Amino acid sequence: MGSTGAPGTATGKRMEGMADEEEKIEIHRGLKGVYFDRSRVCLIDGRLGELRYRGYSIHDLAERATFEETCYLLLQGDLPTAAELQAFDAELKAARQLPAPVYDIVRAIRDAHPMDVLRTAVSALAAFDPEVGDNSPAANLRKGLRLTSQVPMLVAAHEHIRNGREPVPPHPTLPHAANFLYMLQGREPTPEAARLMDMDMILHAEHGSNASAFTARVVAGTDANLHAAMTAAIAALSGPAHGGAAENVMRMAKEIGEPSGAADFVRQKRANKVAIMGFGHRVYRAEDPRARHMRAGVEQLSRQMGQPHWYQILAALVEAMKPYARLGVNVNVDFYAGVIYFLNGIAEDLFVPIFAIGRVPGWTVQVLEQMENNILIRPLTLYNGPQAREYVPLPRRGLGGGAAGFGPY
Repeated sequence: MGSTGAPGTATGKRMEGMADEEEKIEIHRGLKGVYFDRSRVCLIDGRLGELRYRGYSIHDLAERATFEETCYLLLQGDLPTAAELQAFDAELKAARQLPAPVYDIVRAIRDAHPMDVLRTAVSALAAFDPEVGDNSPAANLRKGLRLTSQVPMLVAAHEHIRNGREPVPPHPTLPHAANFLYMLQGREPTPEAARLMDMDMILHAEHGSNASAFTARVVAGTDANLHAAMTAAIAALSGPAHGGAAENVMRMAKEIGEPSGAADFVRQKRANKVAIMGFGHRVYRAEDPRARHMRAGVEQLSRQMGQPHWYQILAALVEAMKPYARLGVNVNVDFYAGVIYFLNGIAEDLFVPIFAIGRVPGWTVQVLEQMENNILIRPLTLYNGPQAREYVPLPRRGLGGGAAGFGPY
């Protein structure tokens, strides 16, 4: 017979002790507010709406730096000199190549969602990287640099392949962001479009222990390789609760149609307790500091392209959402990003892959930090299922009137 857990028995006393212990345990669902490690890379002050990379304000970087400078800063710890930047840029350009079998894989799964294609292709790249099994900091830096160049190639190549075209080879001299637009669209972008994409990548390059970065750290904590961690991070980013806001904001703007419809749209959604996409953030109570730069870009680009109503719809939504700002529901960076992509003629299902393109150096540095003093990340869950039960042999089950069928899962 199994133990009954009756009062006074050993099992009963153990269960009473567990109950006392349970009363002392505080559950932090989603690990909200929990610090699991230290980091020298990214400071986020959600109350003040402040973001810094390695001590540098996101505003200075967005307005004055390039993505290549920002990437070097994240990976190396400081802004580069002119000579260091030139050498780093040359390494990035040299890494603009994909193995032929990876193109074959992209062709085989051409009809899948671009994030699924990207995840699969990055995983496949591990088979062709000569340093895949080397987890030293120097090797991981080199692999992270290669992936920074390869991920935009994968996104652009898939876009052409699924539309019956051959991929556009990378441009030999264009900077990182401009080269991505060139590979995607088959023509050199305007300086304004290239600068907006460059800024977008800077703003998305790193953001602390978000869901995808934490996922990368969990995988790295097992001593898996960088490609495995990157693949897992892409999988986490593919979820609409993490990376899908930009895509959904554009759909919302299309649904509203005109600026005059924004206020009614917000009233109806809030009355039904439906969230307004592009507002609110897990860590920011003030406005996302990245949003102002994308807002200016949308306003400028929508006017240049003769479609100012898209910016006007977003502005009307921000006005309609002002009463909720005091509750910490403010506009975030993805509220504006999707419209910029749309105005550049980019398909909606590429919005999240573009997010991933900018985030590769951030994921890389998160893995590097994790591996400095690596530890298996293994949190606990507080058990609240049935207490100790007697095992009933199969022939006797159901004879006592117990419920048949499967459990809650």
